[in-house]
Amino acid sequence: MIGIFDSGIGGLTVVRALMEIVPKAPLVYLGDTARTPYGNKSAATIKANAFEAASFLVKKGARILVIACNTVSSYAAEELEEHFKLPVFEVVGPGVDLALKVSRKLRIGVIGTRATVESQVYPRRILQLNPQAKVFSAACPLLVPLVEEGWLNRPETNRIVKKYLHPLKVKQIDTLILGCTHYPLLKKTIQRKIGMRVTLVDSAHALALRVKAFLEADGRGGLQSGDFCHGDTCVIYVTDDAGQFRETAGLILKKTIPVVRIGI
Repeated sequence: MIGIFDSGIGGLTVVRALMEIVPKAPLVYLGDTARTPYGNKSAATIKANAFEAASFLVKKGARILVIACNTVSSYAAEELEEHFKLPVFEVVGPGVDLALKVSRKLRIGVIGTRATVESQVYPRRILQLNPQAKVFSAACPLLVPLVEEGWLNRPETNRIVKKYLHPLKVKQIDTLILGCTHYPLLKKTIQRKIGMRVTLVDSAHALALRVKAFLEADGRGGLQSGDFCHGDTCVIYVTDDAGQFRETAGLILKKTIPVVRIGI
């Protein structure tokens, strides 16, 4: 079983990609909605929350962990892999690789939570791979709460996105990394506000391809043949009220999947 977690609903963009690319793999998802957003918390709190979420998934039978959260990927990926002794996949690496592949002028923008931007993980990794690149970052702390509330097409959301993107637009970036898995749910708005000539990078698809390659190369990465099935392969858990989450999850996944509230 593949265990995926995020601070809230944004990680379902990764679940959607995994469903498309490894459709028979069983998935268990945890959205830590009681403590969302992670992006305005300290590194110590982010790590503690991540370890609790990962522990829950491992107890549910996860043999592979997918961190569908840029904030956790920035602060805790290596520690989670070392502690649980399981394959761990995170979203930052695939996003960096894809951005460098598609960028024409190597003027790359990054938007993310405050914690992700302050970690400098994206500029550091991009410049390690290509020192010629120019990287410009902007923290967008209000976007996660707006997505969690389902305010995807509100005029208020449009104005906030425009304000956040303006400093990057004047830098004449040609590529923009959506450095939070919530942000693809605002992709149309972000594209309009940043300009149609800017290529948006959503790491969910690239991450899912990495998981697929691992499963194929490693004999399904420790998953047994009986783990792969033909029916409904996804279970979703949340740590707070499931009402709005269930509605938005249906829009993201284009199917109705039971959402179970739990405590961790």
